[in-house]
Amino acid sequence: MSGRELADILASFDEAAAAGEATALATIIGVRGSTYRRAGAHLLISPSGRQAGNISGGCLEGDVAVVGAEVLASGVPRLMLYDLTADDDAVWGLGLGCNGAIEVFVEPARGDDPFWRAARAALASEGTVAVVTVVERDGGPVGARALVWPDGRREGTLGEAALDAEADRLARQAMRELRTAVHPVTVRGRAARLFVEVLHPPYRLVVCGAGHDAIPVVRLAGQLGWRVLVVDRREAFLTAERFPGATFVRTEFPDAGRMVPTDAHTFVLVMTHNYIHDRNLLRAFLPTPAAYLGMLGPRARTEKILRELAAEGVVISPERRRQIYGPVGLDIGSETPEEIALAALAEILAVARGRPGGLLRDRRGPIHEALDQAPDQTPATPPPASAGRG
Repeated sequence: MSGRELADILASFDEAAAAGEATALATIIGVRGSTYRRAGAHLLISPSGRQAGNISGGCLEGDVAVVGAEVLASGVPRLMLYDLTADDDAVWGLGLGCNGAIEVFVEPARGDDPFWRAARAALASEGTVAVVTVVERDGGPVGARALVWPDGRREGTLGEAALDAEADRLARQAMRELRTAVHPVTVRGRAARLFVEVLHPPYRLVVCGAGHDAIPVVRLAGQLGWRVLVVDRREAFLTAERFPGATFVRTEFPDAGRMVPTDAHTFVLVMTHNYIHDRNLLRAFLPTPAAYLGMLGPRARTEKILRELAAEGVVISPERRRQIYGPVGLDIGSETPEEIALAALAEILAVARGRPGGLLRDRRGPIHEALDQAPDQTPATPPPASAGRG
């Protein structure tokens, strides 16, 4: 889930709470086959029709809204399976655009729910946090939730020590892999399923060089909900009118690595169009934890910079070398500044998500990871044709 979408859901929840309006939170916990969204997508709904976020392209929202009203009336969470994998008119005749299975957990949204604490922390860049929820349990209640932080702290409990221990273990693994998924566990002979969602701060994009072609890069990154920092030595170029929504760092380029905040969710795009400046910037950011170092310009130019840095005694490990991208961007035939911005940010998103960035029609296997479906799960009735496409 993007930072912008999470912020929209949180804002909508706060508005509803201030108005005294009850809301339900629907979360995709797993998918199989072709689906519009993947695990971790959320939809906030209310009986009055308030909605924020989405879990499909429109084919499930109406039915889930009905389920949400029932969940609010009963106060009991519900696990739904929408299985749209049948290759016949029962599915395709409804106008559904998906041909997959989607498992959705629907629960009352409470003000004291640790999920909102995690969302606020992630959006405030306080760090990564794993949200662990009991979505199914033999002979026991569901909906218990705990937060696990990278330092091992846990807030909340799943109801018993053995489940909490499983939550800690799975959360640490999920944060290492940045992987949101549902996990079957067995504790004291009783089966349960834990949904582990990793929330992390929005991606930070560091744009080095405030030239004209940086404008569409900053604009598009802002639309994606990323945190954007523009770095330049020219104060006149660092203005809100030129780069709305961005944060500015005015510094000499050799000092940029220590002047700019970086972490594992930081992606650096070097685009000053000046050879010396670009070399200084790459050298400055090499020691940082930034996950991506993009160099605008031809491959030969980047290779020449790397040879010169090596001659100066700069040691670049093979792993770090793989994080240097030059030329920047996916191969989509970009020519204009706007097209180059699209190609560059698409590459960064592919790197962040661990994807190769190729054509989906050439991908072997499903777009999303398989749904861990419980064997006795009863599929929900597909929504009516008026629900739209997924």
